[in-house]
Amino acid sequence: MSLVDVVVPTIGRPSLRALLESLAAADGPLPDGILIVDDRRQATAPLLDGAVPSRLVSRTRILRGAAAGPAAARNTGWRASAAEFIAFVDDDVVPDPDWLLRLREDITALAPDVGGSQGRLRVPLPRDRRPTDWERNVAALETARWATADMVYRRAALEAVGGFDPRFPRAYREDADLALRVLDAGWRLTRGRRTAQHPVRPADRWISVRLQRGNADDPLMRALHGRHWRARAGGPRGRRARHVAVTA
Repeated sequence: MSLVDVVVPTIGRPSLRALLESLAAADGPLPDGILIVDDRRQATAPLLDGAVPSRLVSRTRILRGAAAGPAAARNTGWRASAAEFIAFVDDDVVPDPDWLLRLREDITALAPDVGGSQGRLRVPLPRDRRPTDWERNVAALETARWATADMVYRRAALEAVGGFDPRFPRAYREDADLALRVLDAGWRLTRGRRTAQHPVRPADRWISVRLQRGNADDPLMRALHGRHWRARAGGPRGRRARHVAVTA
């Protein structure tokens, strides 16, 4: 069994190119596989503008998703992998130059009862003005628990709980739900040393309205994890500080 594969759900945003180029230029051993899940509703155009970076070509596979949201797309990715660990990375993350080295260090340092390791994200904000609500929203990823923007899970932990719950169609509560189920199954979760940048992508005037849609997932969280799920998951009431779904 190989050590680690990287799974990237995407709808073909331009930021996917920056992610792949960062991985190709990073120091350290490459992951055994890079599984890109094309979750577009209509995959009529090329997923990437140009070719996969040459250093990654032999390790990269593009899988067809069901256009059912990031939870289902991540399931498609990890179930196609044979690695012991799965590193879930969003397509708008830019790994630091030492990310690959730190990833290996984070994984090899895990105790047998640790089911997952979360990366550390930096969100660059403007220095010449106050950040917008959208920019502050994305910046909260720096302190969010178990955000799958950069989260490694042990395959055994994913298999024990059945992976992500596809009933969560948005990039909103699906990562908290998985983490709580992994914890309930007896695993521990830790924070690693690897770091990456999460740029704030442009957003239109309706972004706040779209973010509010994620609150529709809260009743399912309560049904699955009880009335105190917010305290366990670290999720505030109302509009959650979280990035917009990769399927938006």
